[in-house]
Amino acid sequence: MRMYDIIEKKRDGYVLTAEEINFFINGFSTGNIPDYQASALLMAIYLRGMTEDEIFNLTGAMIHSGEIFNLSSIPGIKFDKHSTGGVGDKTTLIVAPVAAACGVPIVKLSGKGLGHTGGTIDKLNSIPGFNSNLTIDQIISNVRKIGLSISTQTGNITPADKKVYALRDVTATSDCIPLIASSIMSKKIATGSDVIVLDVKTGSGALTKSIDDSIKLAKLMVGIGRKFSKKTVAFITEMDNPLGYSIGNSLEIIEAIETLKGRGPKDLLDISIVISSKILELAGKGNPEHCTDLAVNSIKNGTALNKFAELISIQGGNRDVIYDYSLFGESKLQHEVTSDATGYISSYNTKLIGIAAMILGAGRETEDSLIDNNAGIILKAKVGDFVTKGDTLATFYSDSENKLIESNSIFKKSILYSSEKPVIKPLIHSFID
Repeated sequence: MRMYDIIEKKRDGYVLTAEEINFFINGFSTGNIPDYQASALLMAIYLRGMTEDEIFNLTGAMIHSGEIFNLSSIPGIKFDKHSTGGVGDKTTLIVAPVAAACGVPIVKLSGKGLGHTGGTIDKLNSIPGFNSNLTIDQIISNVRKIGLSISTQTGNITPADKKVYALRDVTATSDCIPLIASSIMSKKIATGSDVIVLDVKTGSGALTKSIDDSIKLAKLMVGIGRKFSKKTVAFITEMDNPLGYSIGNSLEIIEAIETLKGRGPKDLLDISIVISSKILELAGKGNPEHCTDLAVNSIKNGTALNKFAELISIQGGNRDVIYDYSLFGESKLQHEVTSDATGYISSYNTKLIGIAAMILGAGRETEDSLIDNNAGIILKAKVGDFVTKGDTLATFYSDSENKLIESNSIFKKSILYSSEKPVIKPLIHSFID
């Protein structure tokens, strides 16, 4: 069997067999298949798609490329929550502590940023001393102690996906539905949790831009989960507007902390409460209304914030950042972006805002790009807000004057104004179980 023939077959639109998919995954994992051939196959998949059987076989091959966690020593039903990624999406940093504070064990492996979307691990790594590289023994120990662990993909969990994920990021294949589904679900299933709750973003700032594609992705992932005997559900949530006001790693950690203190943006809080309450309901904590009350009260009484502090401490970070944001440091330069018109902000191209933040240093242009933990954007106005010409729309943070100039230009291209107030889209479009 030759990789050349597999690339050619998929390029011409034929269905790959399980044997051919296993050959690719095994060869790429061990280094016998070079990046340029793997990139060619990824692009062929992007252009030609995959059948459900191909996606299932690809997911299985990536699961079995490494270790599968055994979480049986952790009492109770174990949960994993995952978002497909967006701009300003920091719900995991709120949902996980809320659920754990209410007695639901959360075992989560998170990735780094992909394309214009931020990564949960990049955000957590902005906390001084935070260790996101845990072994399976450390993960299990931490969950048994505090009910929560968030760590990066270990070398022994789906190593094939780790390599494919990095390659997707730099080959314009990050928004390919078959690759998204197999990547997410291989990690979720290999992690060993009993229930998987998915937050599938839709809109200009998401990997899937249309609601139809987002529903297609959600149904595909729910189906994969069930094929592997995992209870899996999915929310379709809005990403035509950045979530919250902060975009960038330490900036988003601060906003998540503010939300856990009960002072966060309403859109971020509302989505986090809905997802948290569904986790509690699936864990048998009560009916939907009671579970919503549990989630809300964990923020009001401070137990969710304390749980986040415990997470930081047990993974080596400085928990004092919860009370002293200066410990994150700050960018050398700030720049205010002002409005060019008077009227309502009728829409944002949220992807362009994500790209602007990436150029400032908050994300990766290439696999080897270094992250600037303090770079990013704080929005002052969102879709539906009325602004006057000259009003501040956002504050940019960076260490580079050139990056500020380039990002300013991209950000301004993301905005449309109107004389009439636009209809605001719902935060949550649908739920798939």
